[in-house]
Amino acid sequence: MTDIKRLEAGPRMSQAVIHGGLIWLAGQVGAPGESVTVQTKAILDRIDTLLAEAGSDKSRLLQATIWLASMDDFAEMNAVWDAWVDPENPPTRACGESRLATPDYKVEIIIVAAQ
Repeated sequence: MTDIKRLEAGPRMSQAVIHGGLIWLAGQVGAPGESVTVQTKAILDRIDTLLAEAGSDKSRLLQATIWLASMDDFAEMNAVWDAWVDPENPPTRACGESRLATPDYKVEIIIVAAQ
């Protein structure tokens, strides 16, 4: 039986769960009220940090799910994403519009990666 490792576990959720060579990240958000660009950059920095703590990096991404408060921000978010993602190892990806936890959040990104 393989152990389950949880990073930054709290009473409600963990920021990452590692099991069977896979890493699942909780939905990551940036500073409320900031622009889509600023929020996306902060989220991707946080993803880099969590992946490093889990023994991985963005070249090992398997799947990304991106929620935008408005699809009007799709191009702005993609400009940041495209500059960050490893072009040799892009994950599968879905992007949709959803009401996020508060109106001040514009972007939320969920990642699954290999360890």
